Amino acid sequence: MDAKILTNILDPPILFFFFGVFAALIKSNLEVPPPLTKFLSLYLLMAIGMKGGASLAVHGISRDMALVVLAAIFMAMLVPLYSFFILRVRLKNLYDAAAIAATYGSVSLVTFIIAGEFINKLGIAYGGYMTVALVSMESPAIVMAVLLASAVRNRGTRGGDGQTQSSSTALPMRKILHETFTDGTHLMLIGSVVIGAMTGEEGKKVMEPFIVHIFRGMLAFYHLEMGLTAAIRLRELKGWDGAFLVGFGMVMPVINASVALAIGQLLGLTMGDTFMFMVLAASASYIAVPAVVRYAIPEANPSLYFSLALAVTFPFNIVFGLPLYFKMVEILWSG
Repeated sequence: MDAKILTNILDPPILFFFFGVFAALIKSNLEVPPPLTKFLSLYLLMAIGMKGGASLAVHGISRDMALVVLAAIFMAMLVPLYSFFILRVRLKNLYDAAAIAATYGSVSLVTFIIAGEFINKLGIAYGGYMTVALVSMESPAIVMAVLLASAVRNRGTRGGDGQTQSSSTALPMRKILHETFTDGTHLMLIGSVVIGAMTGEEGKKVMEPFIVHIFRGMLAFYHLEMGLTAAIRLRELKGWDGAFLVGFGMVMPVINASVALAIGQLLGLTMGDTFMFMVLAASASYIAVPAVVRYAIPEANPSLYFSLALAVTFPFNIVFGLPLYFKMVEILWSG
C-alpha cells in the first residue's frame, strides 16, 4: 500500500470514521446524540472559518486569492452542468440528477480539513484564502442546479417511471437565494471568516484554546458520527441504480480534480493551492447543500444525493482520493 495512503488512513480522526462504520455494520447501539452532532458541525465551521479569516487578515487580498476564488466559482458552476448531463443518461428522475449535480458542484468542509492536515504533514503550504474559495463554491452550485431543475419543470418533469408528468410549481429564485445565503451552516462559515479577518492573529490567539487545541478531538467525534451515518446511508442506494451511482461517486471526483488541476496549472497557482483546489473540486457537500436543495428541489429524493456524497464520495476521497490528487500534482511539479 502506498505510504501516503497508509499515513492518511492511520490518522486518529479517520480511524474513528471507520470505527463508526464498523459499529453500524454490527448493529451496535453506539450513537452520537443529534444535538451534539449539530454542535460539532457548527464548531468545525467556526474553527476553519476563523483560521482562514485570520490568515486572510495577515496576508491580505492578493492576485492569487482573486484567481483562486474566480476559479472556484467557475468550477462550482461548471461541475453541476456536466454532472447533470452525465446523470440524466441513467436516472429516470431528472430532479434527482439536478440535486446530485448540486452536491458535486459544492464542497465538503470535512474533506477540506482532512486535506489541509494531509498536506501539512508533507510540509507543503497553501494559502489561507482557500477557505474563501470554499465559501464561494456553495451558492453557485445550488443556483446552477435550481436553474437545471427549472428547465426540467418548463419542459415537463420525468418521474420515477420515466414518463413525462405535469410540472410542479417552481419556487421563486428570490426565496431560493435567501434560503441559500441564510442557511445556518453556510452563514456560520461566512461569519467566522469575516470575524477571523476582522480580528486577525490576535483574535485567533484568543480563540486558540477552543479552535486549535481541541480541534482534532472534536474532528474525531464528528468522524465517528459520520461513519455511523455513512454505513446506514449506503444501504439506501441499493434500491436505485446502485452500481452506476457508486461508480459515479468514485469516478466523478477524479474527473473534477483533473479539471481543477488543469485550471490550477493554467493560472500558475502554487503546488499547495493547486492541491487544495483539486480537493475542493473533488469533494461533494453533504451538509449545507442537501439542506438547501431539499427546499429548492423538493421533487428530488434527499436520501439519494445525501447518501451518495457521504457514503461513497467522502470515504473514497479520504482513503484514495487525497493521495491520488497529490500524486497528480507531484508529477507535474517534478516534471
